[in-house]
Amino acid sequence: MDFVIITSIGAICVAIFAMFVRMKAAKKPANAKKIILPPIFMSTGALMFIFPYFRVTPLELVEAVVVGMLFSILLIKTSKFEKRDNQIYLKRSKAFMYILIGLLIIRMAGKLILSSTIDYGQLSGMFWILAFGMIVPWRIAMYINFRKLQKELYGSISTKKTI
Repeated sequence: MDFVIITSIGAICVAIFAMFVRMKAAKKPANAKKIILPPIFMSTGALMFIFPYFRVTPLELVEAVVVGMLFSILLIKTSKFEKRDNQIYLKRSKAFMYILIGLLIIRMAGKLILSSTIDYGQLSGMFWILAFGMIVPWRIAMYINFRKLQKELYGSISTKKTI
């Protein structure tokens, strides 16, 4: 139970950090690197599955991916770009903050409920898979929308310029 409390406090800190990063990101023009790199950096977390303690069953894997993809829909809906000063910016969304807080509450409740029936290591693996299953579709959708807006703004663009 101590691990659940400690990791829940950590999740709250990460959520607060994400809110500040999102607010700061809206002040600077977006680019492909800023969209693509977070899932790449997060992918290193998959190394946890080298250790049997964190491994999940195939059913748990599917459940975590599906829930993550469902949650990503909310993030996709609230992540919009806008053209300003001949640049592309991430549009601020008040709903994003509420969705992030809502997802955090759902995650913490799920962790408290599931920690009594699923080993902590497996649960950690499932929540990492859920988060990765959420961030990848969200960032892919953001990249596609970014590229559409970029083509509208600048016309045909080579990949070298965008990344």
